[in-house]
Amino acid sequence: GGGLKGLLATLVGQTEETRKNMSDIEFLILGESLNLTDTIMIGKYDPNSQKASLVSIQRDTFIGNNPKKATAYDKINSVYQGKNSDKILKEVNELTGLNLKYYVVIDTKALRELVDAIGGVEFYVPIDMKYDDTSQDLHINLKEGMQKLNGDQAEQVLRFRHNNDGTSYPEEYGDNDTGRMRTQREFLKAAAKQILSGDNLLKIDDIMKVVFENVETNVKMEDIIKYIPSATEFNPEN
Repeated sequence: GGGLKGLLATLVGQTEETRKNMSDIEFLILGESLNLTDTIMIGKYDPNSQKASLVSIQRDTFIGNNPKKATAYDKINSVYQGKNSDKILKEVNELTGLNLKYYVVIDTKALRELVDAIGGVEFYVPIDMKYDDTSQDLHINLKEGMQKLNGDQAEQVLRFRHNNDGTSYPEEYGDNDTGRMRTQREFLKAAAKQILSGDNLLKIDDIMKVVFENVETNVKMEDIIKYIPSATEFNPEN
């Protein structure tokens, strides 16, 4: 075939027949900071229907055995401590009944560098955000509206739950953690749209350098490569 998809398919040794027989890919997405995974998502991409799905898992989800004796270690976001990616993968599978095999762990440094590598992300910040936490050296200061976020600003918008005065997202949006999870999904859609644009496909070397140096995953490169030709035609609105 012609065009970018055809060129990439040729480069990775794909035929029309092998592309038709490709299966969905499902994976766990973990956002790691201070040894916790406050961001937990399940992602799925179907190269045949060209649709994708994102589901957020509440960070405080109980995974212990006795609710009456629950501690902070019975929250799903604490399972990763010590880089236990396989353990949290097992817990998510038990919680959801899925059979996820792959995980992708992105820490805050990787997030900042990825966003900067693609020249920032055009994103509508849903509300004014003002929050300071000196213990984490976290300072969030953003105004509502469409703007191009750099890596530092992207981290701010993705970690925001509430303002210094206790106010949060409006109830209809979903407040605190619910609102944060929604914002994270919306941001990923916006980032995907930009990464898959022609200009950023030409920056694939810069993007992959950040990935190799900062992102932890058990997805093999030969498996990732198979999906690249189809992904170039993916519409993030799906």
